[in-house]
Amino acid sequence: METKTTYLASLLQTCIDNKAQLAGKLIHAHILRSRLSADTFLSNRLIEFYAKCNAIDASRCLFDQMPKRDIYTWNAILGAYCKASKLEDAHVLFAEMPERNIVSWNTLISALARNGFERKALGVYHRMRWEGFMPTHFTLASVFSACGALIDVDCGRRCHGISIKIGLDSNMYVGNAMLGMYAKCRCIGDAIQAFGDVPEPNEVSFTAMMGALADSDQVDEAFRLFRLMLRNRIHVDSVSLSSVLGVCSREGCGEFGLHDSNDVLPSNAHGQQVHCLTIKLGFETDIHLSNSLLDMYTKNGNMDSAEMIFVNMPLVSNVSWNVMIAGCGLKYQSNKAIEYLQRMQHHGFEPDEVTCVNMLVACIRSGDIEAGRQMFDGMLSPSLSSWNTILSGYSRNENHKEAVKLFREMQFRSVQPDRTTLAIILSSLAGMMLMESGRQVHAVSQKASFHTDIYLASGLIGMYSKCGKIETAKRIFDRIIELDIVVWNSMMAGLSLNSLDKEAFTYFKQMREKGMFPSQFSYATILSCCAKLSSLSQGRQVHSQMVREGYMNDAYVGSALIDMYSKCGDVDAARCFFDMMLGKNTVTWNEMIYGYAQNGRGDEAVLLYEAMIGSGEKPDGITFVAVLTACSHSGLVETGIKIFNSMRQEHGVEPSVDHYTCIIDSLGRAGRLHEAEVLIDMMPCKDDTIIWEVLLSSCRVHADVSLARRAAEELLRLDPQNSAPYVLLANIYSSLGRWDDAKAVRQLMSENQVVKDPGYSWIEHKNGMLAFVVDDDTRMVNDEPVVVND
Repeated sequence: METKTTYLASLLQTCIDNKAQLAGKLIHAHILRSRLSADTFLSNRLIEFYAKCNAIDASRCLFDQMPKRDIYTWNAILGAYCKASKLEDAHVLFAEMPERNIVSWNTLISALARNGFERKALGVYHRMRWEGFMPTHFTLASVFSACGALIDVDCGRRCHGISIKIGLDSNMYVGNAMLGMYAKCRCIGDAIQAFGDVPEPNEVSFTAMMGALADSDQVDEAFRLFRLMLRNRIHVDSVSLSSVLGVCSREGCGEFGLHDSNDVLPSNAHGQQVHCLTIKLGFETDIHLSNSLLDMYTKNGNMDSAEMIFVNMPLVSNVSWNVMIAGCGLKYQSNKAIEYLQRMQHHGFEPDEVTCVNMLVACIRSGDIEAGRQMFDGMLSPSLSSWNTILSGYSRNENHKEAVKLFREMQFRSVQPDRTTLAIILSSLAGMMLMESGRQVHAVSQKASFHTDIYLASGLIGMYSKCGKIETAKRIFDRIIELDIVVWNSMMAGLSLNSLDKEAFTYFKQMREKGMFPSQFSYATILSCCAKLSSLSQGRQVHSQMVREGYMNDAYVGSALIDMYSKCGDVDAARCFFDMMLGKNTVTWNEMIYGYAQNGRGDEAVLLYEAMIGSGEKPDGITFVAVLTACSHSGLVETGIKIFNSMRQEHGVEPSVDHYTCIIDSLGRAGRLHEAEVLIDMMPCKDDTIIWEVLLSSCRVHADVSLARRAAEELLRLDPQNSAPYVLLANIYSSLGRWDDAKAVRQLMSENQVVKDPGYSWIEHKNGMLAFVVDDDTRMVNDEPVVVND
């Protein structure tokens, strides 16, 4: 009998392994005919068999009919419910179990973690520990997975400690799960340590570690790890290749290829190398990997290669169409995105939520916010991602009023905001200087437990800084436990915005001392501080750091460096750096032209402007402000007028009030005041205080009292509390010896309670900076000069 039972159990196991439903039923019938249905061992196997074949009702029926059940019986039916994702029934059954072993606990914890009930999984785990059960490697793997999904690093670290205590930390299964947990929690240091502790890392270990490094923007290290994986002949599967393609998709992949040569390769070349590897390994028909290739090429702006892969894919999915639509958005091609949407529907694919969000992003990135709003309004039930996308569109286009209005509508519809929503709306409120509303959002963030989130903290620091409440911003900064580079940048930018440039330097120094590496934004902010303080020595120190850390070819930082040297008076150093830059853009050219303008070198500014046109770089409105300013300051009146006239005719740039101001200043400096007055009368935007102030200054130089009176009257009409028209008009009368008129103007200024801000200047010396204030004693501004150290 025992031999027959063992034989039947073996046959059932074969049916379980192969999901042989018909053969299993025949064996079940044979068991019934042989009167072996009371055999618990065979019944347990039958429960497992029906569960494997997704016949949960048959498993339960068999379980209910069993005359005798053991722990394996209960575990078998529990496993059946868990496999069928009937977790409520599994919970009820688990509570009814007369006894439980570690398999029972593992089965339920694993099922909860797999089905998105991570918090419940941890609750069951804690109960298991309270009842005295010791976790196994299966338990810890499921718990680490739940901790990673919940970003609960504290619980993960406690489980890490338990794994060390019971000797499972070196288990491959546990080690990989632990590494994945730290990676999802963005604890890159812990992830690196966990990777190092894995005795023999496999493809899962390498894939998780590459993803962690990429997520922390350490893409060069991620590439090195992939090279190490190849050198060590670790099995490379489609998941590993998808992971490294994700690294290639990130911006700023830098100078690291998949080889060890010193050649500098663009990120697209790295992706092409991985693409070749996928073909070599025979994965070109893998739809998941093909979608990763599409994602890589579109994010690197290579839409031609993406389209070539797309049209040659044997099978496509919604993901494939969505990636192509997103790629069009990245290239600001909303019309092409609409074309892909139409093709998608023509081929029988139904647009999903991701499709709608990608279309929305494409419209907004292409500057067509109205089309984006129409698409958003057409959604029956917009997702939170859709709300965030349209809010971000309005905020980036500085239509803050509409963003706030839409946010209120979102609240009326009872859509719960997330940290991204709150960060966007904080930016809009800061743009409108609505600090009280910002405080309300701050309160909402605390209620929703977002107050410790560093992403939202950066938004709060920015909002309070822009509203002039820098002390509040500092308090938020000081309460953050783990600071990242974004928070440091927000704090330094806030200090600089509030003219606390010396203090911004102090924070920059503290950030370096804490081992934090500055980003492009960090350097741009601190260089702006150098420029505002006219601190050339400190600017040179920052420049040296940039050279050592490889930011010399970054256009954003390079533009800030040119601006610093120009404002500190060393325009030749600015030009030297400009000439060495590899990746110049319109902003870089503008900064250099404006640098010449600031330093009175108009001829060189005009020559550089002509060189810019010759290089094929398209000038924008700021370019013309810079070159027209240079012409004005250097007396190049006719050249300025010629460039001004070419704006609309040759370059399609509509002149704004700033461009008119430059020409009026140029004419005024040359004494051609009548022409300046005629131009003002022809202007579409004459109600601007700066224009009349510039004209009034020119009238003072050329002693044109009649026009000066008109300019002063216009200024007083536009801005009664502006001290400039009083002071300038009084100075004109004084220079002409008309003392009574000068006295009358100053008397009128006093009666209207208009106060002129005192002027001051400063010099830099070895002990700090000396400030000279009008009608005041000389005083030290900076007793302890900040020195930027490594």
